[in-house]
Amino acid sequence: MLIQPGELLAQINSPADLKKFPKEKLVQICDELRQFIVDNVSVYGGHFGASLGVVELTVALHYVLNTPEDQLVWDVGHQAYGHKILTGRRDQFHTNRVYGGISGFPKRKESEYDTFGVGHSSTSISAALGMAVGSKYKGVHKQHVAVIGDGSMTGGMAFEAMNHAGVSDSNVLIILNDNCMSIDPNVGALKDYLTDITTSHTYNKVKDEVWKLLGKFSKFGSSAQEVISKVEGAIKSAVLHQSNLFESLNLRYFGPVDGHDVNHLAEILKDLKDIPGPKILHCVTVKGKGYAPAENGNKTTWHAPGTFDKVTGEIFKKTPSVPQAPKYQDVFGNTLVELAEMDDRIMGVTPAMPSGSSMNIMMKAMPDRAFDVGIAEQHAVTFSAGLATQGLVPFCNIYSTFMQRAYDQVVHDVCLQNLPVVLCLDRAGFAGADGPTHHGAYDIAYFRCIPNLVVSAPMNEEELRNMMYSGSLHNGPYSIRYPRGKGVMPEWKTPLRQIPAGQGRIIKEGEEVAILTLGHIGNYAVEACETLQKEGLNPAHYDMRFVKPLDGELLHEVFGKFKKVITVEDGCLMGGFGSAVLEWMMDHGYHSQIKRLGIPDEVIEHGEQIELQKECGFDPDGIADAVRSMTEVVKSL
Repeated sequence: MLIQPGELLAQINSPADLKKFPKEKLVQICDELRQFIVDNVSVYGGHFGASLGVVELTVALHYVLNTPEDQLVWDVGHQAYGHKILTGRRDQFHTNRVYGGISGFPKRKESEYDTFGVGHSSTSISAALGMAVGSKYKGVHKQHVAVIGDGSMTGGMAFEAMNHAGVSDSNVLIILNDNCMSIDPNVGALKDYLTDITTSHTYNKVKDEVWKLLGKFSKFGSSAQEVISKVEGAIKSAVLHQSNLFESLNLRYFGPVDGHDVNHLAEILKDLKDIPGPKILHCVTVKGKGYAPAENGNKTTWHAPGTFDKVTGEIFKKTPSVPQAPKYQDVFGNTLVELAEMDDRIMGVTPAMPSGSSMNIMMKAMPDRAFDVGIAEQHAVTFSAGLATQGLVPFCNIYSTFMQRAYDQVVHDVCLQNLPVVLCLDRAGFAGADGPTHHGAYDIAYFRCIPNLVVSAPMNEEELRNMMYSGSLHNGPYSIRYPRGKGVMPEWKTPLRQIPAGQGRIIKEGEEVAILTLGHIGNYAVEACETLQKEGLNPAHYDMRFVKPLDGELLHEVFGKFKKVITVEDGCLMGGFGSAVLEWMMDHGYHSQIKRLGIPDEVIEHGEQIELQKECGFDPDGIADAVRSMTEVVKSL
């Protein structure tokens, strides 16, 4: 079903078309754009509340700026649906996040209007500043705008970029989209600071008067401008009873302004184009604006609600007829509380993903022992290391793709000091519709090379529980990776059992070919073996459980018996589990033929997990085909 756009939106295939309308039509265009997003996401799913919150800002930016010549960078990109629709992708928008369709995030190769690929937070200011410095060096005058949410602003990289921007004298505008939310509600001192600004009635009243003066800059000489600037700064400091954070970084601060008044935003952006140097515009918005269930309901739920009834706001949930296996993240969250009740040393840490990682279960049950530290993966890891020095056992839960941002801290602050931090990597393997910015493809490779670190992956919920228990008892760094989505055990709450680090297990005896798997993907090998047995083929299957240390005793058995070996992993082949097995084989003088299945050395786009696994050849059919091909080679010899 193709969603039909409104009367005015149907005429807009580029920002040039948008500019043809008089300002009086902008409110209607915003209404139609918001409705088009609601109509599409309700049917096809996707991110939701963030894009509704910036409809007016999106329209104003493309109305005033000369995009794509002017450079517009969206931080993270959850909020860029309106941007995509206005920049030539309206008729393809129904393919958003679908295998083979357009990306859910801005992507350089998808459109010239997507000036920078995004997906992780806090990168926009650095990118826009780099663009601005590059333009200045080349003698080109154009606008460079970074739109960043208050959640992303908590990331350290954003502050590093602002610190540089303040001394760069470059033409960059930072737009702070302040809605007090990222995915979960924001936390920390910055949230409180922004709340103080936006709720100070005295400051807002005086600010309006100062703004009127600033808007008339061109009518005054340079001395008058200097006076106004000093008066403005003094008012901000006096009224807020503290120096302005952004002004102290030498960024001209404007706002706060109503982020849902499209005409006022257009006027402000037009004025700011004529003010040189680095500056910040503080826009106050409402996540989910214009759709009552999202605006007034649970903001976390409406971040990405799935499909829903747009009239009633009812989110569609499938009701299974038989008991279902739980999500791995929920097994983690509930097991962590269970372990913490047994061991008062255990703490929980997550960087702004309490609901996504199910750390919120412990935060509710034990609020003094579980911490959401904001979008700050580096801090989360080193904070955990600090806890460990005090005899505590922190479970630091970070998505695999976001752990990349804390790699130095894992090496320097945890592993070199051999501290007992349990690193739990959610969303390992393919993340699905979020695509390459969120795939957890690299953690096996980048973790297995670090001294002192145990690298493990459970094949099911029971194994996850046992690895968490084992990690809590391990005297050193311990990592556990597990995928997004459901496991395989409806009856998952099994007794806890310690697994010696580096101990694999035999799933199935067999002949001719041995399949070695790591993690949840081993369940695909079980399915493949069942299919192959019906064809008269009988491969063996070993669940290695650990890529570091490897189970040498089990590998001696495998290579002593099998000349054909297949390794399967839901991670990158370059330096991953299969590479580790190859290295072990060579080091120990074996000469078996090995076929490695996993993620190839290329960017894999978005789609359902099983679609992407099939594309890469390690779905159940792909594993079965690999066995067939190796068995045919054996029979032909």
